[in-house]
Parts: sequence; structure tokens; C-alpha cells
Amino acid sequence: MKPIGPLMHEHRLIERMIKLMKLKLDEAIQTNSLDSDFIDSAVDFIRTYADRCHHGKEEGILFRDLAQKQLSDVHARIMNELLSEHTHARNIVRQLVDAKERYQRGDAKAVDEAAACMKELVEFYPVHILKEDKQFFFPILDYFTQDEQDKMLQEFWEFDRKLIHEKYRLVVEKFEAI
Repeated sequence: MKPIGPLMHEHRLIERMIKLMKLKLDEAIQTNSLDSDFIDSAVDFIRTYADRCHHGKEEGILFRDLAQKQLSDVHARIMNELLSEHTHARNIVRQLVDAKERYQRGDAKAVDEAAACMKELVEFYPVHILKEDKQFFFPILDYFTQDEQDKMLQEFWEFDRKLIHEKYRLVVEKFEAI
């Protein structure tokens, strides 16, 4: 298996969550209300799975290793765009959480703000995923030897193996600090 295999597999699950978010976005617009429980779950999914797990492997392993290579101008530009897009998605998620919390405190305007964030995420992720799947992942494999690809894939598996432990260690440490 190529190291892009797990990343592309993760994209398919992210796409499924984005479809669910689109349904909840339509519902929020129709009812002028938010499903706070769904938003909490979607935010957890995006932060843990899409960002920490998926983007974590991209940024912390794939992009790190690519940065050691002599990339073409096109590939360097795309990698920088992807990094910027990851940051942008994190900012949208923070805004969504803020709007949801204000909605729970009774701020009626927060529905529109949360809906705008959800709309942005629903529109963002398919374009971002398409860029990675069709314009970036396959061409950048040429920068790596088979041995380097095998080592990267092994590092991906090790990253995933440790992730759940990291997540819940941080949960406990957060509450211990209170």
C-alpha cells in the first residue's frame, strides 16, 4: 500500500460527515435553530479525525518529509495552499463552536453565524479533498523511494496507534488542571 492510501480512505469518511453536516445545515436554515448535540459531535469529528488524525499525518509526516525534497514550484505551491487551508478550517470550526455556545446562551443571531460556518465547511472540504486526491497525492509519490514510502506508511500506522491515547490523556490533564 502507498502512504496516500490511508489518507484517501480517511477522505471518504470525512466526506460522509460533510454530507451529514449539509443535512443539518439545511435543517438549521429551515427551523432557525441548531442541533447543538450534532454540532458538538461534528466538531469533535472534525477536530479529532479530520484535523488531528488526518491533517496530523499530512502535516507532521507527509509534508515534513516533502519539505526535505526539492519540490517543483507547482507542488510547493499546492503544499503551502493545503497548509493554509488546514489553518482556515481550524478557524471556521472555532467560529462554529463560538456561535453554538452563544446560541445556547440565547443569542438568536448565532443561528445564522453557525449556519454560515457550517456552510463554509460543507463547501470547503469537498474542494480541499479533491485538490489533495487529484492534484497532489499521486504526483508527490515520485519524490519518494519505495523504502521511504514504506517507512512513511509505517509511521502513519504508529501515529494512529498513539492518537486515542493522546486525546484522552489531554482530556484528563485538562480536568486535573481545574
